[in-house]
Amino acid sequence: MTKKDQRTDAAREKDRERWMARFQVRLAMQPGVDRAVVLQAVKDVTAHCGETAEHPRTAFGDPDSYAVQAAARLVPADRAARARQHNAVVDALDSVLKRGGDVAGL
Repeated sequence: MTKKDQRTDAAREKDRERWMARFQVRLAMQPGVDRAVVLQAVKDVTAHCGETAEHPRTAFGDPDSYAVQAAARLVPADRAARARQHNAVVDALDSVLKRGGDVAGL
């Protein structure tokens, strides 16, 4: 293998790692996603890319969009809805506390 081939392989591997890292972060941010969901999704992507030798971007597209799709597929709808509701309550409480701190001069 020539040095150019090695550099190309290294660049491709680095790009694959960046795609996977972004996918994992975006997936973890989806409502109702826990560690088990992230691990299953990563396992699915890794297995597919290992079998087909495809780059994840080629196989699954944009990591942000695929994270939304994977969450919709792997997270039960009721759990996602509860997580969205919980997040809305926490955001509202945070906003009230912030305004209270501003009024009190804190």
